[in-house]
Amino acid sequence: MGKKVTVVGAGFYGSTTAQRLAEYDIFDTVVLTDIVEGKPEGLALDLNQSRPIEGFETKVVGQTTGPNGEGYEVIEGSDVVVVTAGLPRKPGMSRMDLLGVNAKIVRQVAENVAKYAPNAVVIVVSNPLDEMTALAQLATGFPKNRVLGQAGMLDTARFTHFVAEALAVPVGSVKTLTLGSHGDTMVPVPSKCTVNGKPLAELLPADKIEELVVRTRNGGAEVVALLKTGSAYYAPSAAAARMARAVAEDSGAVLPVCAWVDGEYGISGVYLGVEAAIGANGVNRVVETDLTESELAGLKEAAEAVRAKQADVATL
Repeated sequence: MGKKVTVVGAGFYGSTTAQRLAEYDIFDTVVLTDIVEGKPEGLALDLNQSRPIEGFETKVVGQTTGPNGEGYEVIEGSDVVVVTAGLPRKPGMSRMDLLGVNAKIVRQVAENVAKYAPNAVVIVVSNPLDEMTALAQLATGFPKNRVLGQAGMLDTARFTHFVAEALAVPVGSVKTLTLGSHGDTMVPVPSKCTVNGKPLAELLPADKIEELVVRTRNGGAEVVALLKTGSAYYAPSAAAARMARAVAEDSGAVLPVCAWVDGEYGISGVYLGVEAAIGANGVNRVVETDLTESELAGLKEAAEAVRAKQADVATL
């Protein structure tokens, strides 16, 4: 039985994620769904015609879905479902401004995933990320390890890029980490950042590191402000696709993701950005790393901020 992955939402983020997943050539089928009639079918046809050029065999299937779950039967048997459905930000909007409208969309998607792909691992990327991940878990009723969110990989990639640029070094020589929420209470972890194995603090003054931390925290807004319509999708789709790959290959890769935290770091009962080992069942375990006192305080602060908002999503 070959592997099957579904991407819900055929906007820039979803379609680029589907392309990356297809080009890995590790799945039999990539399913792309959307509520805009004909769009996923057209994109699937286009992607399939790239197969001879790029040399991959994965088939892409497009399916328009209806307001009452019509068309969702196409996702049956999916090992992984990536949920990108929802509205992107406009300039000046915070991720939280999307809460009400995207909650309705994500809830409906989650209910259909539970119905047609009851064994899938769900990767949520819709904003506001931490809240939508919590909502997807409630709406599917899936075990918490099988619902996770993509944010930490993206935020970490942004931090890495900014550090590499500041020091004019290859990105491959830089290791960074961001935890916490995908938003104002994001916690970049400078104590875990190295360049060719050397601590970042030895290479950049504290004020410059803080500048990069702030830029990372505002990384999405910076892109949104420049684009004026829509939001980032190349880096976000790369992160979501890598997470789906770790699930499909049962790799056990340790990645920064939005996962259910229950006791780690002295924090319990909340979806939060942490490092986790990812495999066929989603989150195998949360991996704790040594944090400085201020980093740990920031993580606990993020947990409380997110906890308050996640309590609200149950009613949305």
